[in-house]
Amino acid sequence: MEKLNRQTLKGLTRELASHSWREEEIDELVEPKLGIITGFQDLLNELEIMRKTGLGFTAPAQGVQRLDPDK
Repeated sequence: MEKLNRQTLKGLTRELASHSWREEEIDELVEPKLGIITGFQDLLNELEIMRKTGLGFTAPAQGVQRLDPDK
C-alpha cells in the first residue's frame, strides 16, 4: 500500500463528492496537527494489517450458536 498523499485525497474528493472539502480538512487528514483523532494514514495502516491477518478456519455465521438464557 502506498503512503497517503494530498493528491490522492484531492482526487477522491472530486470522484466521490458528497460535500465540499476545505483545504485545511484535507491537510489534516494527510498530516494531522490537531491531535484529536488518529491520523488517516495510521487508520489505513491498521486496516492493512487487519486485511493481511489470516483468520484460519472461520465458520459461517449460521454456525454460530446463540446462548439463550430463557432455555
